[in-house]
Amino acid sequence: MTLNVISVVAADSAQAALNFAGVTFSPGSTVQANVPLSAQAKSYAGQGGNPVPASAVAVLATPANFDPSKSWPFLIICSTSDFKRQNRDDLVQFYRRVGLAEGWVLLAADGSQRPRNDTAAWRTAMTLAAIDALHRSFAGSEKWPMACAGFSGGAKGAGSIAPVLARSGCRITGLYLTGVNQDYLSPGYVRAQPGADFLMTPIYISAGHDDRIARVEQQYDVAGSIKRTGFTRLKIGTFHGGHEVNDAQTSIALRWFRSLQK
Repeated sequence: MTLNVISVVAADSAQAALNFAGVTFSPGSTVQANVPLSAQAKSYAGQGGNPVPASAVAVLATPANFDPSKSWPFLIICSTSDFKRQNRDDLVQFYRRVGLAEGWVLLAADGSQRPRNDTAAWRTAMTLAAIDALHRSFAGSEKWPMACAGFSGGAKGAGSIAPVLARSGCRITGLYLTGVNQDYLSPGYVRAQPGADFLMTPIYISAGHDDRIARVEQQYDVAGSIKRTGFTRLKIGTFHGGHEVNDAQTSIALRWFRSLQK
């Protein structure tokens, strides 16, 4: 009887121990790993005269019940380059608590060194490296539904990066844009040419009534521009607040994306 109990405990421990890019972690934790850049990622990283690093720094946050043998929606985080913010900063500060509560896996990536020019291409390179690492770590994860989230300049970054990810074969099932005052998605779509199906991507714009940096009227203008490009699934949610990420809006957006993934 004692041996049986020990065997069950050992099996449970083995199941609980997971591996992301060579780093062991347990469900419900946030793990950081250095991940290599593919040739494609390196081509993006070097744009604008940036020295190309050998690796990126990827951060993965998983729910307490995370089981990689099942399908999970995962959220790619894009931050503004202002104030030298990195994608992993926004993951922890703006999205982690709500995202995990809603049953999402969260992923962000930054350079192992600061770039000379912190461009959308640089952010795309690091994100591609993290996604490649996720796919190598968890069999079948290339089929998991993916959404991109960005606040302020990060919303512009998400608009630029998401079409590239779709062109690279990622299953993009949502874009969550907060505090966005300029449409970067439409030109991103034209540049990357991910295909007409990408126009069906659900887009949720979250606007604070008191936002002085991205006024509500500007965010409605962004929505209008996106619609004119041909995107058909678009919602705007407003909240009482300023230039910030609103937790309730995040929940609404993530639940909407999941409802359409079924």
